[in-house]
Amino acid sequence: MREQKQNYFFDAVILVAALLMLYPIFWLLFSAFKPSSDIFRTATELIPRSWTLENFTKGFEGIAGIPFIRYIFNSLQIALISMVGAVCSSAVISYGFGRIPFKGKGFWFACILVTMMLPQEIIMVPQYLWFNQLGWLNSIRPVTVPSYFGQAFFIFMMVQFVSAIPTDLDEAAKMDGCGRVGIFFRVILPLMKPSLANAAIFSFYWKWEELIGPMLYLTRPQNYTVSIALKQFLDASSTSNWGAMFAMSVVSLLPVLIIFFIFQKYIVEGISTTGLK
Repeated sequence: MREQKQNYFFDAVILVAALLMLYPIFWLLFSAFKPSSDIFRTATELIPRSWTLENFTKGFEGIAGIPFIRYIFNSLQIALISMVGAVCSSAVISYGFGRIPFKGKGFWFACILVTMMLPQEIIMVPQYLWFNQLGWLNSIRPVTVPSYFGQAFFIFMMVQFVSAIPTDLDEAAKMDGCGRVGIFFRVILPLMKPSLANAAIFSFYWKWEELIGPMLYLTRPQNYTVSIALKQFLDASSTSNWGAMFAMSVVSLLPVLIIFFIFQKYIVEGISTTGLK
């Protein structure tokens, strides 16, 4: 009986903590349906006094004659291309570090880990000068192509998964005539589904919300991403359209949630269970 009461207490604490963490999301959602003049005047009231869809209508009209759906398409294009590149390249590199012996492997893996500690601001200027010389400005290549050379965090995460896979599976595949490429595609890659799903979710989310990179390289309004477009709703020199910004912020959350729900079933799967299947 005492343990049951303790469980109820912990459940209540977790529920309260979850509601506190979700409150900003609820506030954003309900504010999107408030008239712009009521958003901050009734900021302490969660439920709108009067509901309106005007914010969504104005939001989808976009900025400077460019509809907001164009910005969503731009962000989807960049996020999906980068996600595919980051997941595929990181998986190949992690297989090399986790399974293939070569000279200096520990040194090069340490170099990859060091890149995780470098602030993005350190390489921002050299990257910009390099992409400028390549003539890649005002295109999506500067924000997508680097993903095809591996991401340090994903490589580190996937190496742990690859190292945990029993090497007996490799030996069995070799006896069946598989080489290194065959072992990777037929044995290792199917077992890496949970790790690949995590990398896909994080990569998509990071690229979807990225602001600095698109602002540096995408200077034409028709190439703006969602993050830049949301910023354009706020103008320090004139009236800011908070209602439209909140409405489009709600819309911009939908692709992230869809990607999460698509891949979430792979996150809870374990390497051992997947291997037994």
